[in-house]
Amino acid sequence: MVLAAGGGSRFDGATAKLLAPWHGRPLVAWAVEAAQSAGIGPVWVVTGATDLASVLPGGVEVLANPRWASGQATSLQVAVRHGEAAGLEAVVVGLADQPMIPAGAWRAVAASASPIAVATYGGRRRNPVRLSRAVWGDLPVEGDAGARLLMRGRPDLVMEVACRGEPADIDTVEDLDRWS
Repeated sequence: MVLAAGGGSRFDGATAKLLAPWHGRPLVAWAVEAAQSAGIGPVWVVTGATDLASVLPGGVEVLANPRWASGQATSLQVAVRHGEAAGLEAVVVGLADQPMIPAGAWRAVAASASPIAVATYGGRRRNPVRLSRAVWGDLPVEGDAGARLLMRGRPDLVMEVACRGEPADIDTVEDLDRWS
């Protein structure tokens, strides 16, 4: 699952953040293609503020989140409900504005058998995160915390997975320029 529903309110560019060109392609394409290249299962992109269908690679299913403005937790709920309907035992979730996370990080996190597995980079927790079906009912339904609240409240369920890559978020035009 690639969460791509937010409005990018800190991005003051000429286009929507996820459509902004980064190394010759729309920013969103990088995270989605890394998820696809990982080969861990179907790739679903949760959208909301911006129509991304025209820039997503083939083979991706778009899931609309009409409540995207209520926070990232609503996108996570769309993702896990879709995973539940598909009969999945776990989902691996990443963010569309982290273009430098490679497919290897997605694979490493997916390989964990822990109820929650989180990628770490230099000892810092970032995305992607693997969430087993057993914890879906404990995820927040509102706000921007995503799985962080659950990980803080239930550290006994969390396994950290050391990964290579750069987990920087592209939140502003300055970030886009800095990482170009």
